[in-house]
Parts: sequence; C-alpha cells; structure tokens
Amino acid sequence: MPIIKSKNFILRPFKKSDAKSLTENINNKKIYRNTARIPYPYTLKHANKWLEKTIKENRKKKPAKINFAIDINGEVIGSINFNKIEGHRAELNYWLAEKYWNRGIMTKAIKLMTVFGFNRKGLKRIYARVYSFNKASHRVLEKSGYKLEGILKKEGKKDNKFIDAYLFARVK
Repeated sequence: MPIIKSKNFILRPFKKSDAKSLTENINNKKIYRNTARIPYPYTLKHANKWLEKTIKENRKKKPAKINFAIDINGEVIGSINFNKIEGHRAELNYWLAEKYWNRGIMTKAIKLMTVFGFNRKGLKRIYARVYSFNKASHRVLEKSGYKLEGILKKEGKKDNKFIDAYLFARVK
C-alpha cells in the first residue's frame, strides 16, 4: 500500500503500534453517533482486534477493503477507507478526531482518496452514505466534488432508532 502525502498529514497503512492513538482519538460519543460500526466506548481491545484484521486485509492482493490511517506526527487522528470494493465501485468511509474538525483535513483526505481510487485502483464510482443529521459530513463530501444522489429511508439503525442516510457519489 502506498503512502499518500499532503502538506499537513499523511495517509498511510495502519500498524500494530497505532492502537494507543487510535483508541484515544476514536473513543468519542460524537464519532460513535455519526458512524455505523464504531462502538462506544472504544477500548484498546477493540483497537487491537480491528488493527489485526485491517493489517491482514491490507496485505491481500485484492482486498475487499483498503484502510488508511490519517497521521499527523506519528499519531492516528482519523481513518479513511474504501469498503465494499466491488469491481468498478467502492464505498468511502471516514472519521476524524474531534479536536481536528473544521480544519479542512477531511476534505483534503477525501480528495486524495478519491484520486487514489480513480487513478490507482481503476474505480469508476465512489459513493458514501451519510446519516441525514450529519450536516458537516454532507458539506465535506460536497466540497470534495461528491453529488447527492438520493435519500435512503431507514438505511441505518442506531440505538434502536432507524435513521435515513444521504447517498453521495463521484464518478469518473
């Protein structure tokens, strides 16, 4: 897997030693609320188990998922990935530590990941599903060139409540 550099951060493969900073930065009720599969509280045990799975998947010749750490000075401050890589398309997922919100980091990370997906992985369609109430994520995707394609009614379920999701996509 490549390392993708920007002026303020790098996108790189995860490693076992990321467990501590991953746990510290993802263990946030707001991140839990806005994501489909991240538990709260998020423990070191969660991190170690997830890292083991992720590192193994990233090593495959044709992975079903590609996960990058968003790294500033050796600390994992977020993650961005392609999930459900199926032929010409993939789903985009991401999270960012709250103390780094509103700095343009995720917009830049999505743009870099999109270029990587189109140019290095040969994707023709990249899509993201975002909970209807997550307006900041809607804006980030729009600033990254993604277009709203529709609303998926009761797409998610969180804390025994059904949630609508907005479907955003970019095509090449």
